Amino acid sequence: MHMYPTVPTSQQAMSSSFSAEGVPARVGYLSRKALPIKRNDAEPLTREDVQYDLLEYLFTNNGAVFTDPTSPKGPKMTFGTLYASTVFNSNKCSKVLKDKMVETPAFNIEFAKIALLTNVGRINTTMAFFPEMKTALRTYHPVPSLQKTDGNAQDAPRIKNCLKAANLPAEKKGEDIPTTPDEVLDKLRAGQRPSTSVVNMVFVLANHAAPLSSIHFDGTLNFLDLFLPNTRFASADRGRAFLWLLYHYLEDYEGINPFEDLHAKANPGKIPFLRQLSQAEYRRENVDTQEEIHWGNRMSNQRNLFLQRLVATNEGDKKAKASAPHFVTGLLQS
Repeated sequence: MHMYPTVPTSQQAMSSSFSAEGVPARVGYLSRKALPIKRNDAEPLTREDVQYDLLEYLFTNNGAVFTDPTSPKGPKMTFGTLYASTVFNSNKCSKVLKDKMVETPAFNIEFAKIALLTNVGRINTTMAFFPEMKTALRTYHPVPSLQKTDGNAQDAPRIKNCLKAANLPAEKKGEDIPTTPDEVLDKLRAGQRPSTSVVNMVFVLANHAAPLSSIHFDGTLNFLDLFLPNTRFASADRGRAFLWLLYHYLEDYEGINPFEDLHAKANPGKIPFLRQLSQAEYRRENVDTQEEIHWGNRMSNQRNLFLQRLVATNEGDKKAKASAPHFVTGLLQS
């Protein structure tokens, strides 16, 4: 049974929130600035980087309360099933990727987790996840905790394209896609459930993190902070707040929210209570395994060897061109 601390009378319990830089957040600015993961080429993304425990909470939560967009009157779905199926049904999801998702359910979830990080903006479009990438426009990064079934998880631009096309059946046929929280709520008021796709809802929440801060948070914390490291809030609590927001906008903004707690009940419109971790508790979250550390190092070495060979090949090509004979043709004069 989940135990709650004394329920505060307002969202002030969360007013001690901190940005990733460890200073009180100016709403939206620091969160947006710190949002994309910044690492050098070949540097692994750790569990701390991807907030693995948060992702694990979201994709293992067994609350089947979300409407299936393809069968609104059918059984309800968990967030994990809803999100993975929405990505799978995207018009921009390739057949090769879909086949892999069907053949290997574990890969399906791993890919969905990486897609969610891209959806939020934590993984930006300069990243790729296969070591043989040649373009200088992107950087390669192994993600040991999320690449246990398949080392190649495409690159972020392809994932982003897949997400942009992950719309409701009606939206794919030309129905307006809501781009603001108010437009989403208008869909709910009109009786549409879900109001939009779960992927689009995450885009909307991320794009409107600052204005929603005072509506659902305490004004110093916002939606993006749920995915940032070093905020020192429990992963499970952040996950619950995320699911509360999704249910509020996708399913019902007036009735009982299945993810609410005593704090949310006492403060209508506010997310559930976020508990700050002690130093010891914080150190126990998002801990990389030795196997993951070794695999990440091995893939980094593989990437560096690939780049060395690529540079050597390019240098060889340049020398070959420079030493090749040049024939000049001109008019013969008698």
